[in-house]
Amino acid sequence: MATTERKPLLLDFEKPLAELANRIEQIRKLAEENGVDVSSQIRQLEARATQLREEIFNSLSPSQRLQVARHPRRPSTLDYIQSITDEWFELHGDRCGGDDPALIGGVARLAGQPVVMLGHQKGRDTKDNIARNFGMATPGGYRKALRLMTHANKFRLPILTFIDTPGALPTVLAERQGAGEAIAYNLREMFSLDVPIICTVIGEGGSGGALGIGVGDRLLMFEHSVYTVISPEACAAILWKDATKAPQAAAVLKMTSHDLKNLGIIDQILPEPVGGAHSEPLKAAQTLKNALLENLAELERLNPAERRQLRYEKFRKMGVFTEITR
Repeated sequence: MATTERKPLLLDFEKPLAELANRIEQIRKLAEENGVDVSSQIRQLEARATQLREEIFNSLSPSQRLQVARHPRRPSTLDYIQSITDEWFELHGDRCGGDDPALIGGVARLAGQPVVMLGHQKGRDTKDNIARNFGMATPGGYRKALRLMTHANKFRLPILTFIDTPGALPTVLAERQGAGEAIAYNLREMFSLDVPIICTVIGEGGSGGALGIGVGDRLLMFEHSVYTVISPEACAAILWKDATKAPQAAAVLKMTSHDLKNLGIIDQILPEPVGGAHSEPLKAAQTLKNALLENLAELERLNPAERRQLRYEKFRKMGVFTEITR
């Protein structure tokens, strides 16, 4: 995972932080030029910057969390895999003549344990994003994922999936190739697998494209990730015929990690470094690794039948509420 210094990409709500950082740098340069000791003032300003960053990221609105989840430098599936594994060997092909670069997977060792890892893969720049369909998988991508999961089940390897997609590829060709069928087939088959399955939303989890690799014993979610049935922009366009109302839609969709934890959709929120996972990617990767190992150890204490039953019950309970009338 690259950690080289690059010019930061600022989100709108981060501008006060940038202004304060520029002020600190200006004071530091003036002090050096004039031989003045302002170390105490610098420490105070840096403490204020740290406090301000915490205040901003602890009070993000749903639409602001979506901006963080979509940040172009947010760690991707490959970033996390390469950071947390001892070994990694990518496998290709859906055995039907295709190899979707938007959904990648392979075999790996996590803390010495053989596992199968797979997930959506976005690009780092426009050219790379076009090559990877902006992380929107084709039907062949979901068939490749199922092939890898079937391989894992055959050889008793735990399955770890990483969700980061706006949704499945929404093209006429994808529909002709059976996008809905491929996703639905994955949903059915994942319920029947004997091995432990841990799914993690690492960025943007959108619609059926996310669900196609999202049926597991545990569903983890990074703090500033989102998981939703439809994008706020599309929701606003449908409900209000106005995509500019996306922030309002983001609030009512209940797509943040804390909303989904309260609703019983996800099992665990993974805390991010202050400033988001992209600000300290190695720290975020270590948080992910620790969570995966902890949950994997718990799931491996159960036998396959127990895991399948609990997986079934987990999803059956979603959306069930008790209404009290007076």
